[in-house]
Amino acid sequence: MRNKPAEQPDKFMKAALALARRAEAAGEVPIGAVVVSEGKIVGRGYNLRETRRRPTAHAELLAIEAAARKLARWRLEGTTLYVTLEPCLMCWGAIVLARIPKVVFGARDPKAGVCGSILSLQDERRFNHHPQVSGGMMEGECGAILSEFFKRLRKEKKRGKK
Repeated sequence: MRNKPAEQPDKFMKAALALARRAEAAGEVPIGAVVVSEGKIVGRGYNLRETRRRPTAHAELLAIEAAARKLARWRLEGTTLYVTLEPCLMCWGAIVLARIPKVVFGARDPKAGVCGSILSLQDERRFNHHPQVSGGMMEGECGAILSEFFKRLRKEKKRGKK
């Protein structure tokens, strides 16, 4: 019997942060996500809404789609999603529909987060799937990259008005 590799949560959140930095370099809101199966990253995504001009090009959705392609199945049972920002309503729907059992996020999202910030959908028992949620992993780093991005954006907008 083969031993299941131990998950290394910090390693995977760091991978999601690296993807968030790629989003930032592309002029996108810096959010990154990875899907992990048996200790390996099987799906990666970062925010590409501006680049692709698609409101659904969120990091989580792109990582989930990549994982489904890699694993050749839509049911992503046995996986964990690591994402730098608390999932929104749309991404939560995809998580539930993909049957992802565990979600780990970094920073809270007071404007759109549905895992404790504006809603707590992980506690909703009427869904047919109930992912376990853990928030606040590397919250400082995950929040800082977003704060700095928006601070810079506001400064650039202010400069443009002068």
